[in-house]
Amino acid sequence: MQVLTKRYPKNCLLNVMERYSAVVQNMEQVVMFPSLLQDVQLNAQAGAPSLYNYFTMLKAIRTDVDHGLLPREECQVKVVGDKINVAENEAAETEEGEEEVLGQLDLETQFHLHYTSLHNILTHLTLKAEEVTRIYQEVTGQAV
Repeated sequence: MQVLTKRYPKNCLLNVMERYSAVVQNMEQVVMFPSLLQDVQLNAQAGAPSLYNYFTMLKAIRTDVDHGLLPREECQVKVVGDKINVAENEAAETEEGEEEVLGQLDLETQFHLHYTSLHNILTHLTLKAEEVTRIYQEVTGQAV
């Protein structure tokens, strides 16, 4: 059986998703002791999330990128212990307002808006994964 590998344009969303997944996989392979990241801040600002928080978030997002999103019901069951009732009420009110605004835009405009946002977010998260990997290597003395 012959496996076809297709080259995508640089800014293709599939290319960005593959790059994100590869960078996070590399981060997981390099970071052998994630607990070392718990006391390290990404920024010097007080209250900034630790690198460990970024590490776990980036891994969770990679799972969604690689395997797709959970159905809405499963996602809600997963977060039940995290004050879901308050969040649901606020989200429902926000979604209703957003639906009215988005309903006024044509579908092509909505697509481009979400596509651009997703592309930008994945690119930003890829940079964060590279930064977590680099800082971990500095902390453990593996800097290349």
